[in-house]
Amino acid sequence: MGVRVMCLRHAESANVVARVAGALPLAELTPKGRGQAAEAAERLLGEGVTRIYSSTAVRARQTAEIIAQALGLREEVVALHGLVEFGVGRLEGTADPAVRARTAEVLRSWVVDGRLGEAVADGEDGHAVVARVVDAFASIAAAHPSEPATHPSTTTTHPSMTTAHPSTTATHPGTAAAHPDQMAADAGQTVALVGHVGSLTAGLSVLCHGLGERVWGAPLPHAMPFPVEWDGRSWRCASWPSLRQDR
Repeated sequence: MGVRVMCLRHAESANVVARVAGALPLAELTPKGRGQAAEAAERLLGEGVTRIYSSTAVRARQTAEIIAQALGLREEVVALHGLVEFGVGRLEGTADPAVRARTAEVLRSWVVDGRLGEAVADGEDGHAVVARVVDAFASIAAAHPSEPATHPSTTTTHPSMTTAHPSTTATHPGTAAAHPDQMAADAGQTVALVGHVGSLTAGLSVLCHGLGERVWGAPLPHAMPFPVEWDGRSWRCASWPSLRQDR
């Protein structure tokens, strides 16, 4: 086995409560969200999590740091810019219901129809979002290779996956940039990853082939971990939070 990534959407944040659109990297957790993050940590107890990764957005870092502290992890959270939510360009921060509807429409075109050229206004298209999410997962797989240990550049073999460039990472108090020297490799580890509903769904729909149409209509809830596994050849997503078993 390569690495098991316990993925989760960040806990409830101010931008969600305000129902505004966009990546909004400075939005913080609500008090309810802090409680959700603590509950996520309880769900991860016993999973053997050795490292936590998150997007560079404040709400994701706060979620990750609450979990790391609750689990007693000594290693700092690794912040990966590639995991941030997708942007909507000049419409960032708007509460216009029409923009929110267009955002959902574009996400569906990526996840279900595979039309990655779509974008909200002058924001990112699906090609850009999927590429950076795939790179983030590749960098995690490279940092936790299967035995025998190999050089990170030889670990990920999927043709669409490349290791994230260090320039795409950012630091924050309590977090660490994803420099290769700081990402200790270990065989068969379980790590946690805190991301966002749109970018995670889009990226995993490409990494885990056939996932998109199956999970559409079951958006990721806040702070509910689920496993995504890399076996050294491909990614596998065996479950999805809130997905009905009869679907």
